[in-house]
Amino acid sequence: MSNNPYLPYPVRIEQIFTETEDKNLRTFRLGFLNKEDGERFTFTPGQFSEISVAGTGEIPIGIASSPTEKGFLLFTVNRTGVVTRFLHNMKEGDIVGLRGPLGNWYPWEKMEGGNVVVIGGGFAFTTLRAGIAYMLHPENRNRFKDITVVYGARSPGLLLYRQELAEWEKRDDIDVHITVDATDDPTWPYNVGFVPAITEKKITSSEDSYALVCGPPIMIKFTQPVLERVGFKPEQIIMSLEMRMKCGIGICGRCNIGDKYVCKDGPVFSLAQLNGLPKEY
Repeated sequence: MSNNPYLPYPVRIEQIFTETEDKNLRTFRLGFLNKEDGERFTFTPGQFSEISVAGTGEIPIGIASSPTEKGFLLFTVNRTGVVTRFLHNMKEGDIVGLRGPLGNWYPWEKMEGGNVVVIGGGFAFTTLRAGIAYMLHPENRNRFKDITVVYGARSPGLLLYRQELAEWEKRDDIDVHITVDATDDPTWPYNVGFVPAITEKKITSSEDSYALVCGPPIMIKFTQPVLERVGFKPEQIIMSLEMRMKCGIGICGRCNIGDKYVCKDGPVFSLAQLNGLPKEY
């Protein structure tokens, strides 16, 4: 990590991938201008960074790539505000700033030796994608037992990382359950239904398992009781609240929940931790 948390690394946009049919979600592959900066930037899946555009501002974005993917970083950006719109209009070869890595990460050491259930909705699948790539890497796959993924979007055209989803489906060491809220496509080969409902159908045991959950607040609200009915205890349910983050270093005070700052104490929390805080997430 940089010695100065306020000073961004200069990075180049190497590639831009349009993820969704509405073109509101794009993945940026970034490379460090200075090799030494890239060597200092060591992170763990679940962490985030601040991407800055000179003269425009900066935004907190979860790191979508795994540290096992060397030589680049991936960030999937939703076009929602001034900075994100500007970023969407930039081109390959342009330079932006990168602060981080920031925040905590998914509890990989606790999950080691057990089963991992990954539940994601919409564009919040970014750090979950990083976690899946991390677990599936040959150096890490034997550290975890069964890996099950439930991932959904409003419609087929809004799913992220479709090529990777197809590749994961072909593997025999991970179970992937894709769903959409609704579709008019009669050839749609996957599930139709909200993520909590598909989770209830596909996740039937909590034995020796952790659940990683990241998505819109409404998805989290209705997925939590589904997992609890199966037997997941609060300490087995891990959530990422990265959508609340702003400055990333606990200065602005806009991400607090009770006495916790999502950017410094999180963004990853167990449900056991969140149960002791105001219900603001």
